[in-house]
Amino acid sequence: MLATIVIGRNEAASLAEALASAQGADAPVVYVDSASSDDSVAVARKAGIEVLSLSSPPMLSAARGRNAGLEWLDARHPETDFVQFLDGDCVLCSDFPGIAANLMLGDPDIAIVVGHLREQAPGSSIYSKLSMLEWSSDVGEIRDFGNLGGIMCARVSALRVVGGFNAEMIAGEDSELGVRISLAGFRVVKIDAEMATHDNGIRHFGAWWRRSVRAGHALAQRFALNGRSAVRDCRREFFSTLFWGIVLPAGALILAWPSRGASLLVCTAGYLVLALRIRRSLLRGGRTRAEANIGMGFGLLSKLANAVGLCRYLWNARTGGFRIIEYKGAAVRPRR
Repeated sequence: MLATIVIGRNEAASLAEALASAQGADAPVVYVDSASSDDSVAVARKAGIEVLSLSSPPMLSAARGRNAGLEWLDARHPETDFVQFLDGDCVLCSDFPGIAANLMLGDPDIAIVVGHLREQAPGSSIYSKLSMLEWSSDVGEIRDFGNLGGIMCARVSALRVVGGFNAEMIAGEDSELGVRISLAGFRVVKIDAEMATHDNGIRHFGAWWRRSVRAGHALAQRFALNGRSAVRDCRREFFSTLFWGIVLPAGALILAWPSRGASLLVCTAGYLVLALRIRRSLLRGGRTRAEANIGMGFGLLSKLANAVGLCRYLWNARTGGFRIIEYKGAAVRPRR
């Protein structure tokens, strides 16, 4: 049996379409709301969907929402074999859950199946184009779990084996789950099928910056949890962020006076080399020159934003408090 869990926070504008697409999968559906201040709950109830409402304490997160949905399934539909996860800003392709479930039925080693996630309007803004680049990855078995997002079809028994999502993760909980699924001996695969469309809702630079800070927090937390495992999760990303976002610029500023500015020139040259490496990688991946140039520029900026997130994680880990980093202003929901 297949069921669908939809999560959201202040997604009333897009939620009706998301829920309609989930109902189209012909499976039990539950909507888990993370303390929305808009009409999200009313929208879900009008659609005839079961609603679980989470209050602010303890910490709100996509992980907590998905785990709450899994607990609901255990209580109401314990016969469920597979679960489709969907965010409130996404529209599910109706045939994907069935295709994914059939694949897992035929191979008990596969625990998670994903497909192509498309941005709804990639030409509407530069930030939508960046999301389009982010969602792009190769078909086949996933080993870099940064390519695993929260929109997925999963084997319920495998989720039980690893204990579901890590509720301490305020971001990157989907990728962290993939690591533990892999370490437990299961496989995660991406198939050549349309899975869902997504609207990132980012319309200005400040929102993009906060989302990139959030990504830095996620990679630091993932490295702390599983960076020394057999998967070596986020090891390269952590040290790359540490060097390009903190060590190099800090060192250049500290040495600027004694080196009579030479350190600043070295720093600039280093960033130029990094920019060219990012651009070349995107071009080799089949991106147009315009897309490669966009990815190059924002790729450089993201190193600095990720570094802020890394520092924020270190502070949060020291003080023992984690709170979601919302990047769409007041109307945001916790997600990948």
